[in-house]
Amino acid sequence: MARRKNPSKGNWLRAAVHIGALVPFALLAYDFFTANLTVNPIQEATLRTGKTALVLLVLSLAASPLCFILDYNPILKTRRTLGLYAFFYAGIHFIIFIWLDYGLNWDFIVDGFLEKPFALVGFAAFLILLALAITSTDGWKRRLGKAWKKLHRWVYAAGLLVIVHYIWVVKSDTREPLAWGAALALLLLLRIPRFKWWVRNKVDSFKRTWRKKNSQGEMSRQPAD
Repeated sequence: MARRKNPSKGNWLRAAVHIGALVPFALLAYDFFTANLTVNPIQEATLRTGKTALVLLVLSLAASPLCFILDYNPILKTRRTLGLYAFFYAGIHFIIFIWLDYGLNWDFIVDGFLEKPFALVGFAAFLILLALAITSTDGWKRRLGKAWKKLHRWVYAAGLLVIVHYIWVVKSDTREPLAWGAALALLLLLRIPRFKWWVRNKVDSFKRTWRKKNSQGEMSRQPAD
């Protein structure tokens, strides 16, 4: 008899993703309406939205390898949601730049892109995320066929561009963007089958060892006859 799927399995994880992804936006809105965005609110909002977009983008890229390594399929179902939230924050980040920073003055905006390489790199990453968000639906997946996977591999290019953008923005203290760059490099390594299987085997070995120790501990706690 085929095992019946539990429709509620993983619902807690999807709910946690939605809540966790919306909390930064709620905090940003609260701080904005209570005038609590430091002495430079535009810069603070720009940094917050950019950082949140990066975090969610890396988490979306981590979904597939974590699903394989931990053998927990519901993780994979969070990938698209995380990616769309990453685009959401990237969109706010971009709007703040062209609207609040440059007042939608396209002459100033073009000059800003040309004079500030970090802005041009960030814009390139945003365009990639825009294309991926538009084609993220099941309908586009069917229409594009095999080309859909090729297109969505560009998410790694977007990630690399975001890291470069972050490094050029902070200029001096690059420790945090480099740490995120290392995380992205690890996720790229996990695309290599041999390395991916090596990590999976290590995790499985750890699980077996932990279960064995746990069962032995329970046996030792049982009262003697």
